[in-house]
Amino acid sequence: MAALAWRETYDSLSRLDSPNGDELGQLATSAYMLGKEDEWIPLLERAFRSYSEAGESLRAARCAFWIGTNLALRGELGPAGGWLGRAQRIVDAQETECVEHGYLLVPVAFQHDAQGDLEGAIATVAAAAEMGERYGDADLFALALHTEGEFLLQAGRVREGLACLDEAMVAVTTGELSPIVTGIVYCGVVLACEGVFDVRRARHWTAALTRWCEEQDDLVAFTGRCLAHRANVMQLHGEWREALDAAVDAERRSELSANQAAAAKACYLQGEVRRLRGDFTEAEAAYREANRHGLDPQPGLALLRLAQGRVDAAAAAIRRAKSEATEWLGLGALLPAYAEIMLAAGEIEESRAACAELESVATECDSDMLRALHAHARGAIALADGDTEQALVDLRRARELWQELEAPYELAKTRLLIGKACGALGDDDSSRLEIDAARRAFEELGAKPDLAALEPEPDAPAHGLSRRELEVLRLLATGKSNREIAQELVISEHTVARHVQNIFTKLRVPSRTAAGAFAFEHDLV
Repeated sequence: MAALAWRETYDSLSRLDSPNGDELGQLATSAYMLGKEDEWIPLLERAFRSYSEAGESLRAARCAFWIGTNLALRGELGPAGGWLGRAQRIVDAQETECVEHGYLLVPVAFQHDAQGDLEGAIATVAAAAEMGERYGDADLFALALHTEGEFLLQAGRVREGLACLDEAMVAVTTGELSPIVTGIVYCGVVLACEGVFDVRRARHWTAALTRWCEEQDDLVAFTGRCLAHRANVMQLHGEWREALDAAVDAERRSELSANQAAAAKACYLQGEVRRLRGDFTEAEAAYREANRHGLDPQPGLALLRLAQGRVDAAAAAIRRAKSEATEWLGLGALLPAYAEIMLAAGEIEESRAACAELESVATECDSDMLRALHAHARGAIALADGDTEQALVDLRRARELWQELEAPYELAKTRLLIGKACGALGDDDSSRLEIDAARRAFEELGAKPDLAALEPEPDAPAHGLSRRELEVLRLLATGKSNREIAQELVISEHTVARHVQNIFTKLRVPSRTAAGAFAFEHDLV
């Protein structure tokens, strides 16, 4: 059925005068795949009545299960409970155990999870998977196994969880599943892989999901989520224009199928690409749209404030977001930005603590992406702290990982720091090579804010100092104190102190007096 044109199937079945239960079920599936979710439940209700009248009670129970599950996902818990209760009553009336008992364990597992009983949820859905395998029901087996994998990831049992997800995908890629279950498992597995920062798995399964979507004419369901996943992969690989186009299309398709979560993610991804390209007004609008759809747009919005020079606003936002993160996986998404923003705010100890937390999450996830982010953050902190040799060790490790992950923007940011570290050690040739490589990458990507922040420009050497460090040096050379500099530049004293230490390191001078003298001698004032 998945190879059919859904519009043709829908139109053909819609013309039937008195469709039976099977035909109504096929019509419901076609409507769902066309993005007509508002028609899906009424059609399943008709199929339920048709099966009930024909004495096919277990088929009716399947319809009731899907109706109840969909209503629960929409948050309509009362009607959902009614339909699931109806399905349970039908199944309990059977004289012997049947596979439908296994289907009805799935919502029970979600109830355990909602009550905080994660181990109960894992055990319940594992029992459902066992029943699916025992009865030869590929849909139940894949649904339950993929759900078990998600619960295991949530519990921090990452390797076990990923093993479950991989096994569920075997059933998907061999074409054993019904169309809707195929889409559910595809999207769920990719989302779970993204959640634990498993870039390689996410990339592989996103490519498979894309092929599956493209094989079906008129498909709307799942395409919004698929495009959002593709946009995420494209952004990491530096394909920013294509990522933005995919995210815009993902938002449109997600809204057609009334998928608020996918629409929110698509808007957030638009904000991320626009922020990186320097389109700050458009980025803020996209983050606001993500928030309207129900997604907290962090850490992107805090990083936007940082790029706008609003360091205090960025720090307040990222602190608030981190304080509300209740799961370790959620922390993994926030900690790299937290470390970066705290460093920019001059709160080096807070940045260091975030870096240590990030290392723990990277170990838990066994994620090369998080290891790269941790190595970059640790290197940046060491560089700000004047420990240049340690900074180079960490930054070179980060560079190696970003190269393996094919992440050109993150690689360029790391190479820029390597260049600054080499300059601080007096290795001007290596410094110039690394900084030039970073500049070329930023130019190719269209990373306008990073290009604007690159100092010095090739025709205006400033001894490795950033634009902000030059501003601080000029004020320092006039005899101003850290407090006076902070007031004039509207930054914190902690930030000024960090800039002063960076200036001492880069200029290889021991004191404020020597730094001021250097500035006058080299016409930097």
